[in-house]
Amino acid sequence: MGLLDGVAKRFGVNGMSDLNPELVLGLRGIKARTIFVNSGASSGGNGASWDSALTTLVAAQELAVADDVILVAPGHVETIIAAAGLVLGKAGVTYIGLGNGNRRPQINFTTVVGADMDITGAGVRMRNFRFTGGFDALTNPVHLAAADIELLDIITEDVTGQATDFIVGTDACDRLLISGWKHRGAAGAGADTALSVVGADDVIVEDFEVYGNFAVGGIEQVTTAGNRWRIGGGVGQNFIWTEHANDIAITMKSDTTGVIGPNINIMLQDNAANITECVVAAAMQHMLPINVCNLAGEASMAINITASTDA
Repeated sequence: MGLLDGVAKRFGVNGMSDLNPELVLGLRGIKARTIFVNSGASSGGNGASWDSALTTLVAAQELAVADDVILVAPGHVETIIAAAGLVLGKAGVTYIGLGNGNRRPQINFTTVVGADMDITGAGVRMRNFRFTGGFDALTNPVHLAAADIELLDIITEDVTGQATDFIVGTDACDRLLISGWKHRGAAGAGADTALSVVGADDVIVEDFEVYGNFAVGGIEQVTTAGNRWRIGGGVGQNFIWTEHANDIAITMKSDTTGVIGPNINIMLQDNAANITECVVAAAMQHMLPINVCNLAGEASMAINITASTDA
């Protein structure tokens, strides 16, 4: 008997194949369903199993209600060619991609600069997806416009040219959580940010690796003040590498509050007076360690923002 079957025995069933997920999760009475999606499947399925998988996220969403899980096959691909080409508007739905590395489900944006996916449903969660910019100067391919969105273990990647801003959030995306995010930007100029959010409160961005040539900054919060932001922390290290001579890693509106750090490592393009200046966040507190390096062959130094005193 395997380890998982041993766990199943604790619930009074013969093995994992007989185990009711409601018992394990403590969700007895919750009618959540799993809907299956695979772009390589034959059309005409009802989404009830891999053998009858639907071929698009939109088709799955039409069947879903809050608390349903949409399970997406490795190698699944969707191409977005217009503004609002994919709208995820059902509140409380979870989208889980299967597959490792570039085998995870891919959503590619192409044809026009405004091609984008809009998340407008509150409480939408997406885990283990890869978003690729297949057209130069995309303005907001991943567009967030609702509260309580979670983007977990995702990749955003320039594959053609450079997206101007890759993930863009509106003031509506309070309590946004981005965790386990890797941004594979292009080395060439053209990007402003990897993440840009207008306003929004209680946003958390953690466990990230962000690379690109950012004229504005890797992470930006702008236009309207936000409250109680946290950038950094999580279970591991956080890394921003900008190739742009402006040398800005994080820039926040001057009256946005919250915390930057701990465990942020920043790599800058120029060997210049830029250690303090690479993080712009006048009303936020900084939790060390925040380490900055601006020249190959050198070790990082702690960011030299004014330290607190026991006044």
